Amino acid sequence: MNRFAFILHPLGFDDFYRKFEWMKKLPEGMLKKATKHAPPFKISNIEGIKSKTGKEIKGFFYACPLTTEQIMSLDQNYVIDKIIKSVKKAEDSKVQIVGLGSFTSVVGDKGISIAKKSNVAITTGNSYTIATAVEGTKLAAQKMGTSLKDEGICIIGANGSIGKTISRIIAKDVDNIILVSRNMKKLKNLKNIILEENININVEVTDNIEQALDRSKIIITVSGAVESIIDPAQIKSGSVICDVARPRDVAIEVGNKRNDVLVIEGGIVHIPGDVNFNFNFGVTGQNAYACMAETMLLTLEDKFTNYSLGPDIEIKKVKETTKMAQKHGFKLAGLRSFGKLLSEEDIKSIRMNSN
Repeated sequence: MNRFAFILHPLGFDDFYRKFEWMKKLPEGMLKKATKHAPPFKISNIEGIKSKTGKEIKGFFYACPLTTEQIMSLDQNYVIDKIIKSVKKAEDSKVQIVGLGSFTSVVGDKGISIAKKSNVAITTGNSYTIATAVEGTKLAAQKMGTSLKDEGICIIGANGSIGKTISRIIAKDVDNIILVSRNMKKLKNLKNIILEENININVEVTDNIEQALDRSKIIITVSGAVESIIDPAQIKSGSVICDVARPRDVAIEVGNKRNDVLVIEGGIVHIPGDVNFNFNFGVTGQNAYACMAETMLLTLEDKFTNYSLGPDIEIKKVKETTKMAQKHGFKLAGLRSFGKLLSEEDIKSIRMNSN
């Protein structure tokens, strides 16, 4: 039976407390030192994944015990070495491929250096993440009665490996697109690419999120920020926001205070079979993040080659993962918002509140 592993890391110390309640007694300064030097470890076995073709695979969650803040602030070489050690630990389970989760996939050269030091294939899962984000955004806009063609779209974090490819793919469905990121030089380069690939499209670039939100009702956000960057006051009524980022780009207060906007979680996938993850990683039921699902798909396909690495994700790989998902019975897990599966009545209520 083919095997895979997926590397997780705590987004913050609350994730440590869920797993190790006794850590609540430790001062935060001591906890930071402890996690910085703690070795990687196996979290759980993943069982019951079964393709609709009948093929079964087995997986494992492994922990790289650094928080998001530590991954972004510590010396990059130290962090990359820590991730490589996590992959090496996962190799003990005789896996053939390892997926990099959350910020382990964005540090440095986005998996390339890690792959060079590993004895197994490595993926970030970004190709299938892109595919599901585009699919989910289109579905959410349709249910809200909002036209991509008429409204256009705003991509926050457009310079990132996920945001860049999402922008190029979804540009084919809109007349207007606003690209948002901090590096204006890179944004202008992306603008030129989109203009070369599409006829009669208006492309705007900005580093001002608030202004972009004031002019947009359909948004995909994948900034890679450590903390939320979109709060309740910034969003237009009737907006559709697909939040692909982890940690979330959209503040949790939006779900509590704005009943007139539809915020969906990007990249949540229903996994076929009788799946048991044996660990609460923030998604309920037989569902997982698309980056995890891509690692599973590659395992089912015996495709043990490095995949979805580096700053540029190929559009052909996004299409390829979509075909793999259809073949094996992976599908978008409905529309989810802040951990809750939305019913048709929920969406209808949001739509009515926005009028």
